[in-house]
Amino acid sequence: MNKYIKSVLTSATLVIATLTLSTTTNAASIRKASTSTIHSRIARTYSYAKKMIKENKTGLSGQSSSIFSKKLNPDTGAAAGYSDFLLGLKGNGYKFNTKEKTLLRKNLVIKKTTPAATMANAVMAVQAMGLNARDYKPYGHKKGINLVTKLYRTSVSKQTTSAQAQVLIAISMSSEFKQPKGAKFSKASLSARLVKAQLNNHGWTYNNQQGVRDADTTSMVLTGLARGKVNTTNVKDSLLKGQKFLTGIVQPSGAFGYTFNGKTTPNANSTAEAIIALSNDFGMKKYVNNTAMKTSQTRTPLYAMLTYVNKSGSIKNAATQLYGVGQVNLAVAAYKAALKNRSVYTIN
Repeated sequence: MNKYIKSVLTSATLVIATLTLSTTTNAASIRKASTSTIHSRIARTYSYAKKMIKENKTGLSGQSSSIFSKKLNPDTGAAAGYSDFLLGLKGNGYKFNTKEKTLLRKNLVIKKTTPAATMANAVMAVQAMGLNARDYKPYGHKKGINLVTKLYRTSVSKQTTSAQAQVLIAISMSSEFKQPKGAKFSKASLSARLVKAQLNNHGWTYNNQQGVRDADTTSMVLTGLARGKVNTTNVKDSLLKGQKFLTGIVQPSGAFGYTFNGKTTPNANSTAEAIIALSNDFGMKKYVNNTAMKTSQTRTPLYAMLTYVNKSGSIKNAATQLYGVGQVNLAVAAYKAALKNRSVYTIN
């Protein structure tokens, strides 16, 4: 969740919708989303996402804009949240057509000054669409750009913790993504940066502020460290401590939220980020929809997240539907991949 979403959430009172879901109950009486519920709810939001990409719209009602547009987003060529949106579609089986790939190629902005976080999003989006991030050809260009090499040669020192985690996830997507000569960082050094940024409470926050309970940034870092696979003692210890912190801040409803001034506001995006983190460490996937993380928890995160799916397929209280629909679809895809001992981010 970026600063824009957080500013929206802190100015509004969000509550988990009291929807009636089909559930199963385990020995600890935790409510789990049933197979039928998962299928029906994700079918709605997946259908909504498919319409969004076909219409190149960030939403299907109310105020919306174009997903891909150089005019609207001159520094990126795409609206914030687009890479998770595309990965969510890909992870749920969507096949991007030539028109959609061309739309990205016509609009994606790659500059000499493009920051690492923006480059990481581009790498993930290009790879998700079935294009080659190591030989990306902008529309009308015959010569390709190696976005992975460009990313490796971009400084991460001034990037936020969440941005650094995003970079680590991007460079870990494919076994073909090799560290080039002249790289400004490695998986090991980037992992070490994230370990160093871990707070006293064992979580992470985008601004490195002590005492903050930031589920979103913590989830992103845990996903990054798990995907980076740097097996040093420091990284392993950091992962375990971070996972303990994350499981400790789950709400009784099973949801996760953004905490501001001591008040936690549960929401779909924070819950989705947590599900993605849990799904990318196969020892933790049981907590998505099977086992309680702590005794006060009455529902699973998957159950909680699916309560936010409206009948239309949009996401209740989402700052934008590109973020809401995109991250919910990505979380479901991450969990489905985890059940097969795979990662939604592995795209060779």
